Amino acid sequence: MERDLPDPDVVNPIPGIGYVTHVRPTVRDPHIVVGDFTYFSDRDFESHVTHRYDFYGDKLIIGKFCQIGKNVEFVMNGANHRRDCVSTFPFYIFEGWGEEAPPLAAMGSKGDTVIGNDVWIGQDVTILPGVRVGDGAIIGMKSVVGSDVPPYTVVAGNPARALRRRFDDELIAILERLRWWDRPIGEIKALIPLLHSGDLAAVREKLRNY
Repeated sequence: MERDLPDPDVVNPIPGIGYVTHVRPTVRDPHIVVGDFTYFSDRDFESHVTHRYDFYGDKLIIGKFCQIGKNVEFVMNGANHRRDCVSTFPFYIFEGWGEEAPPLAAMGSKGDTVIGNDVWIGQDVTILPGVRVGDGAIIGMKSVVGSDVPPYTVVAGNPARALRRRFDDELIAILERLRWWDRPIGEIKALIPLLHSGDLAAVREKLRNY
């Protein structure tokens, strides 16, 4: 890493603020995959990924440059109970009942949870199993997200609902082609004036042929 460029392997990227952490270098669970520079406004990210049991095999996949607020919880498929029976009680996980676990197909697994790139997840958000959140989305604080979120869309509430799209179709298409988060760090650094510009007409014009 060049001396004047940020390092995604630094756990605490803001000097003197130890509760902001780059997530990827802290993760040990191979079922949790996180991209470079995604940060969490708290410590011990893995403790906020709940009900993830190996026999389900599901993964939490988070892209690059995501911003994850304090107390965000990712609920995995292990939280599911059978709903096709008279009782939802999981006798099979407790000793003494002598019940075998049902096949995973009967448990209603919704697959991997996938968060795109440059997603802002506000404080106290809960994301339910199998949700897919598109690039550039914003999730308002205290939301409960139980269904997919399109790219560059603002959602909020319980259950979370779409409030608005952040940009028009053309600019969203330009950003989806650009995929700035996948470019070399030096190039991303040079793009920051555009990425932080509120003059969307100028941004659109400069990025059309980038």
